[in-house]
Amino acid sequence: MERLEEKLKILADAAKYDVSCSSSGSKRKNTGGIGDASYSGICHTYTEDGRCVSLLKILLTNHCIYDCAFCVSRRSNDIQRAAFTVEEVVQLTMNFYRRNYIEGLFLSSGIFKNADYTMERLLRIAKKLRTEERYNGYIHLKTIPGASEELIQQAGLYVDRMSINLELPTDAGLKLVAPEKDHDSVRKPLAFVNDKLKQYKNEKKSLKHIPSFVPAGQSTQMVIGATPENDYEIMQVADDFYTNYNLKRVYYSGYIPIANTDSLLPQIGTKPPLVRENRLYQTDWLMRFYGFKIHEILNPEFQNLDLEIDPKLSWALRHPHLFPIDINTADYWTIIRIPGVGRQSAMKIIQARKFGKLREYQLKKMGIAYNRARHFMICADSLITLGDIKMENVRRHILQGTLHNQSSATQLSLF
Repeated sequence: MERLEEKLKILADAAKYDVSCSSSGSKRKNTGGIGDASYSGICHTYTEDGRCVSLLKILLTNHCIYDCAFCVSRRSNDIQRAAFTVEEVVQLTMNFYRRNYIEGLFLSSGIFKNADYTMERLLRIAKKLRTEERYNGYIHLKTIPGASEELIQQAGLYVDRMSINLELPTDAGLKLVAPEKDHDSVRKPLAFVNDKLKQYKNEKKSLKHIPSFVPAGQSTQMVIGATPENDYEIMQVADDFYTNYNLKRVYYSGYIPIANTDSLLPQIGTKPPLVRENRLYQTDWLMRFYGFKIHEILNPEFQNLDLEIDPKLSWALRHPHLFPIDINTADYWTIIRIPGVGRQSAMKIIQARKFGKLREYQLKKMGIAYNRARHFMICADSLITLGDIKMENVRRHILQGTLHNQSSATQLSLF
């Protein structure tokens, strides 16, 4: 028992650097066994730096045949090594679940011996949980780059989500600090699983009983800040993966300096770029849910996100000719481009204006960030109807936080 606890401490700590542990999207129902990942998903908790720790999040082993300079588990790193057996992971998962400590399993691994050897053990864990323990809870499994398609397909029948880490955003960056790896070994399994998902979806139209295959889809993760890619390059890669592999999520993990003598990497003492990481997530959200195209937010003339303000506000300040927007006549996709207006608030505006023109006091009750949005829109009783916005003044006032309870005369001075 003491040895198992020691392994758990080592391998749970080693897994904390992987942030791609979302659990949304699974529809696996309880069929008489233990647990249920249907609809309700997994409750998450987060560390202070925003990383998810809600699942039983462990590595099968931190032994690895690769020597990626940015990775704490690289073979040349002098750290304490450990490895679970298949039975130990199954035992831990079931014991933790029965005690209500966890609601699912996130399982990754260093690569020992070779990709197939490692992937086969991950598959055995998922299969034993489903078939022997009758566990219906959430399972997120990391695909091992280079593993055979047969093993990947079998694993997809037992897990809810699969993911495979891109590691670094570009091939050039990967070759710089992990020359033993390449992006093709990531793209191939992503493409394979995506094709299988389409195949199973088509078969469901004509066949009654089709097994569930990766119901929560796929995701990937990029380490940000370890190599010199700009934000435009990073988001181009993300956009490509969303388009070609139908990913559910791309995760952006700010590089955390570790004990490393590699002169190519930022060293210990360098502050992790958590603000930059947050801006990348906001940009990702705008692209996926707000109808923005990558070239609108980032392009060759604007290659890095503004760390002081969110990307939607940054975009609006760079496009003053598009504002102010009349919220009583604009369509939904135009309204959600107003800084401070979210998707739900935009729908409330669309619904409410069916009963008459909207005024300032009504907008304040709709949950929008009015002190920000007011400078980019007009309503029925707005005093501002014409004129170009002096965007530099808007930015300054928003950053200084001096826009609360401003008089209409002060607002006029911004235009």
